[in-house]
Amino acid sequence: MQIDLNQLPADQVYFTMIQTLIPRPIAWVLSSNENGSLNLAPFSYFNAVASNPPLVMISLGKKPDGTPKDTRVNIEARKQFVIHLPHAGQLDAMNQSAITLPAGESELEHLGLETDPFPGSPVPRIRGSRIAYACELYEIHEIGATPQAMILGKANQIYIDDSVVVTDAKGRVKVDASRVDPIGRLGASEYMAAGEVLVRRRPA
Repeated sequence: MQIDLNQLPADQVYFTMIQTLIPRPIAWVLSSNENGSLNLAPFSYFNAVASNPPLVMISLGKKPDGTPKDTRVNIEARKQFVIHLPHAGQLDAMNQSAITLPAGESELEHLGLETDPFPGSPVPRIRGSRIAYACELYEIHEIGATPQAMILGKANQIYIDDSVVVTDAKGRVKVDASRVDPIGRLGASEYMAAGEVLVRRRPA
């Protein structure tokens, strides 16, 4: 089968892409609402894009009524946000955090999630998360016909839970991916757990 994306409407292009670009990492983004509460939402158009400076990218669409999503509004207004990489034990909470709530109403409170301070960041991190990035807004680009908001964030701090840190044979600190147990986004309502970790050395 070969699909000509140029011949498909936008909703079918989206449906095809999310089923084929798999698995995608999930950015579970915590940001501050104008009223001081915290907004939490997952996004799977997400990845690292540079290391000097350390930049990550999340891409956000719009709400059904065409207005910007709360995450974008918060990041644009207050600049600081925290990206968590959810693990398998957080799958249900992460999925439920995609619920549409009135602006200013906190998904954290709705789900009964708690936070811990994130030194160096005005936004805390979700308790129980194994990896989190404290970010500040670097740039926002409007892309596409919708348009999407491509948000570049500069990562200033990375939290790594001690339980997933190991030391390799050379004494270097390493993150054990199997202990992180990250979840990846597939198509439709499907996700996947990390599963078996395969190792291949890069050729010289």
